[in-house]
Formats: sequence, structure tokens, C-alpha cells
Amino acid sequence: MSNWTVILLGIVEGITEFLPISSTGHLLLAEAWLKLARHPSEVFNVVIQGGAVLAVILAFAGRLRDMARHWRTPATRDYVFKLGAAFLITAVGALVLKKLGLELGENPLPVAWATLVGGVVILGVERWLRDMPGSTQVTWPVAVAVGCAQLLAAVFPGTSRSGASIIVALVFGISRPAATEFSFLVGVPTLLSASGYEVLSLVRHPEAHEPLGQLVLGTGVAAITAFAAVKWLLGFVQTHTFILFGWYRVVLGALILIFAR
Repeated sequence: MSNWTVILLGIVEGITEFLPISSTGHLLLAEAWLKLARHPSEVFNVVIQGGAVLAVILAFAGRLRDMARHWRTPATRDYVFKLGAAFLITAVGALVLKKLGLELGENPLPVAWATLVGGVVILGVERWLRDMPGSTQVTWPVAVAVGCAQLLAAVFPGTSRSGASIIVALVFGISRPAATEFSFLVGVPTLLSASGYEVLSLVRHPEAHEPLGQLVLGTGVAAITAFAAVKWLLGFVQTHTFILFGWYRVVLGALILIFAR
């Protein structure tokens, strides 16, 4: 890949990773549009997610500082333990799936259907939740459900990790801002651990992946664009529903189906 291609893919990853619209689906469309002779390696796609994670850490710097300062308070400890539980469920489940031989295939059709169906689910949930007040209190069932939702996104690429975890939290009665925050924060250890795992693969087999310079470039670009996307979404969910994203996913899924033929 050229460096310009790496920059474009980094922009796509950064914008879409934490929005509930499927970064995998967008990367597939971008790769089809660019007509790449060789698809980026799984290492590239996972490592540049680390840039998006850095953006979340910066966007929630104040929240994370408050959690560190008030670690001894019961409410803060409870919230952190729930984040840890959701992450552990995802991490253990992902390791099991890896041992069972689960690999992300290059067939775009499953991604297209997951993207489209996910959009329909978002529209259905928002219609069901219409005018229903949400709670800001993340419960243990919510934490467990979010961890399982992240695994669902790993099994069905195109589902969207953030989309699945946010919608599950909404179904359990959590408000949109609280659901979005919990999804973003639990995504930090989830995506960092996935990126770290692939970095180890890069160290063991450097010839099987893109050059280190391109990995760094893609990660940096993803970090910048993800920061803008995260800040925008945090403001958007204060006064809006996710209906816009639902319709967007339906259209995107249909486009991938068309391009995949």
C-alpha cells in the first residue's frame, strides 16, 4: 500500500471505530473503492485501532482522573469493577474463540448483512424505547451483557463493537449518554489488548505484515480522527437518538452487498 492509502484507511478507522456504524464495513468499502491488489493484514486493521483508543483516553482524560482520585469511594470502585468484568468476559471469550480457530474472513457478504441487520435492530430498539427515560446507573447485568455484546461483534464482523454494546445497554434501560460512556471506556482495554496481541504477532513474523512505519502512520491518523469523532458523538447523544445511525447502517449494508457482487 502507498502511504496515501494508509492515511485514508486511518481516517476511515478513526471516524468509524467508536461510532455505531461498523468500522469493518467502512474499511471494506474503502478497500473496494481503492481497488487494492492486496487487502491490509489483520495486524494492520487491529493495530490502528490502538490509535482510536488513544483518542478515547484523551477525550475522557477528566473522567479518568476523577476515577483515579476517588478510587476509594464505593461508587467509583463499583463502576471500575463493572468495566473490568465486561472486559474480562470479552477477553476470555475472545481467547476461546481464537483457540477454536475463529478468523476474520475476507468475504464481504457476512459483513454487509451484519451491518444491515444491525441498522434494523437499532431502528427497532429506538422505536421501542421512544419517550422512555433511561437510567445513569450501570448495573451488573448491564456490565455482563456489554461484555457478551462485544463478543458478538467479534464473531460477526460488521456488527460494530460500540454499536452492539451501546444498544444492549439501552435495552437494559441505560440512558444514551451513560451507555455511550460505558461502551467507550470498556473499549479502551478491549481494543488495547487486541492491538497488543497483534503487535506480538508482528514481532514474531515481521515479514507477514505492513512495514512498521505504515503501522505507525495509520495509528497516528486514526488517533486524530477518532478524537474528533468521539467528541462529536458525546455531544450528539445528549439530545439525539441513534435513529440516524440505524438508517445509515441499512444504506451502508445495502451498498456493500451491491459492491460485493
